[in-house]
Amino acid sequence: MHKEELITLHQIMAEIKDFFERTEANASFSDYYDLKVEPTQIHKSKMEHKHAIFVLGKDIAMGMNGVEYSATSRTAARMQELAEKTQKEIEYLH
Repeated sequence: MHKEELITLHQIMAEIKDFFERTEANASFSDYYDLKVEPTQIHKSKMEHKHAIFVLGKDIAMGMNGVEYSATSRTAARMQELAEKTQKEIEYLH
């Protein structure tokens, strides 16, 4: 994926996060906020946006856990794995 496409995906997922924050009392996005990578920060690297997408995906899946979806815990676990992988890649590049 190109950086612009990742940023667009990041923006869409941030909108989903905003929805969950408004509607789900137990939705927590602290891991995502700790990254300090917003979709509007186009100066951040492609890898940082990719990592933020995986962390945000994990947080969204965890927020969905209490709703009505059964496979969300597997999704959250996979997103966590991908987030850890991209974190290692970021550390390697710096």
